[in-house]
Amino acid sequence: MPRSYYSSTIHDFLASSTDEILGKLEQQNEFSLLQTQRDSWLEEIKILKETLQPYSGAIYFEYNIPRMGKRIDVLLIIGSVIFVLEFKIGESEFTSYSFDQVWDYALDLKNFHETSHEQIIAPVLIATRADASFTFISTTPESDKTFLPIKSNTVNLPDVIKTVLSFSDGEKIDSTFWEQGRYCPTPTIIEAAMALYNGHSVTEISRNDASAINLTKTSDTVSQIIRFSKENSQKSICFVTGVPGAGKTLVGLNIATTHFDQSNALYSVFLSGNGPLVAILREALARDKVFREKERLGKLRIGQARSEVKAFIQNVHNFRDECLVDPDRPPIEHVTLFDEAQRAWNLEQTSKFMRVKKGIADFNKSEPDFLISCLDRHDDWAVIVCLVGGGQEINTGEAGISEWIEALKRSYPDWHVYISERMNDSEYNAYEILKTLKSRSNVIFKEELHLAISMRSFRAENVSLLVKNILDIKQEESQKTLKQLSPRYPIVLTRDLNSAKKWLKKQARGSERYGIVVSSQAERLKPYAIDVKSPMDPIHWFLDEKEDVRSSYYLEDVATEFAIQGLELDWVCVAWDADFRYSFDGWEHWSFVGDKWNHINKSERKQYLKNAYRVLLTRARQGMVIVVPEGDKEDPTRNPCFYNSTFEYLKEVGFEII
Repeated sequence: MPRSYYSSTIHDFLASSTDEILGKLEQQNEFSLLQTQRDSWLEEIKILKETLQPYSGAIYFEYNIPRMGKRIDVLLIIGSVIFVLEFKIGESEFTSYSFDQVWDYALDLKNFHETSHEQIIAPVLIATRADASFTFISTTPESDKTFLPIKSNTVNLPDVIKTVLSFSDGEKIDSTFWEQGRYCPTPTIIEAAMALYNGHSVTEISRNDASAINLTKTSDTVSQIIRFSKENSQKSICFVTGVPGAGKTLVGLNIATTHFDQSNALYSVFLSGNGPLVAILREALARDKVFREKERLGKLRIGQARSEVKAFIQNVHNFRDECLVDPDRPPIEHVTLFDEAQRAWNLEQTSKFMRVKKGIADFNKSEPDFLISCLDRHDDWAVIVCLVGGGQEINTGEAGISEWIEALKRSYPDWHVYISERMNDSEYNAYEILKTLKSRSNVIFKEELHLAISMRSFRAENVSLLVKNILDIKQEESQKTLKQLSPRYPIVLTRDLNSAKKWLKKQARGSERYGIVVSSQAERLKPYAIDVKSPMDPIHWFLDEKEDVRSSYYLEDVATEFAIQGLELDWVCVAWDADFRYSFDGWEHWSFVGDKWNHINKSERKQYLKNAYRVLLTRARQGMVIVVPEGDKEDPTRNPCFYNSTFEYLKEVGFEII
């Protein structure tokens, strides 16, 4: 499939008639052609025919960026430079949104397009009616050879191209070779949901390399299990496991979008007990629908858009409540995908909830047991896909993968179980789980069902391993892993929150999102204006723009592990409080109650706190800063000794101090 609507050498472009070029653009256009789009293309062709007379190279109109679900207006390859042109036809102002837009396109090529990694990339924003003015172009591009976006009008554009080329040394880019480069993106879960919902495949928006089991392969394996179960009238449960950021949720979303039609026998529903994740993904999809409809000059109310996407991603608790209404009726879905299935409640927590909230006094099933029983009501076939993260249980009553296995063992001997033997991390308690399963006759082991490599960070795959080693106090292993990460994935350490904020803002380019995350137990960060008890709206925090005080960009509201789990930012500040303290005897676990810190003694609560920091430390895609405050000797709740040992431990791991 061609990446652009029109591609040609600059020589042939100049020699072709405007009508011929326009005809090819119209032929490749997948939507009904609006007059405004046609007029824009005509103006762009006219401008470029005048601008490119002195040059040779290649030209691409409407170059596809699947991760973003958008297209670059025009991409030029001239000499050793890739020019990314974003036209604002008839505009006289350079908006901050447009500035970030063209920067994002350039960064996408730099980060994810194989043959663009080492090339000079110059993003240019062209407001055709802007006043003629001197355009400053830095002679020193960013360290990764990506220029700051250059503002231009129609008159300045020839000078912009000429000046950039005069600054740029390097070998001439072979456009034929460049075109063959693989596009290997690592989208955020929000970007992935929008791309999949709009018809892109998981192959288009995910990496495809030898270092990890491919997400497409995992998705195909799950799809095969679903089809086989239907064809053979069997009930199956499939466990997709993986390290934080490996792409488990992406696999689930891909299956859900593949079988989104409710009239289809393979209709699937994506369920999550993660309230913030559900709310954010729904709102992101709804806003995207409204935006796309507006681009086509149509009208779609945000309320209508929200209603349309609601069926695609559902809260597991709504699904559970619907199944409670009639205990014998099977759900409409034969296939359900449970995201973060390790967070399903154990028997004690489920029974307590049913008694207090639902008035059911004698409820005797754990949440995994009940959810399996709902699908078991089907007479013919059913499939449950559990997306499970190891060491991700962060709240009271979350049972982990073991309760799903126990429920199968206890009540559902006829269900077929699909799982990977590669699930060998200690966080899963995998040895006992696999030992239990091997006694069943209908267990099928498939290595494709475990995702061992983090895909969250396209800069470094071993972040989750580094965090695991730090939390397990394996200092030598941590030091070795950190050396592998540097310098592509910077992690710095500081004792000053303001320094951390400045570092974040300096690192981020374009619309790259950054924010502060903290443990929900971090109650003595209030003197730094970090109040974990102050409610933040995750939708505004994750989705709103830089100008909105409620967004993560403003660095005022903070996200705890409950709001951030399953999601990610490009750059993260982890603010570390005295709830989780390093000592020579191991980690100490504390809870602030009233006016003092109290020891946490229950092993379950200790594990939740450790997992909370695991979540916080694995949210960054490109790098992070860790803040361990100095404390205050005048404040007994912030005694410096509560913080110093943690800071020294992290310093010994080898993090750069700022």
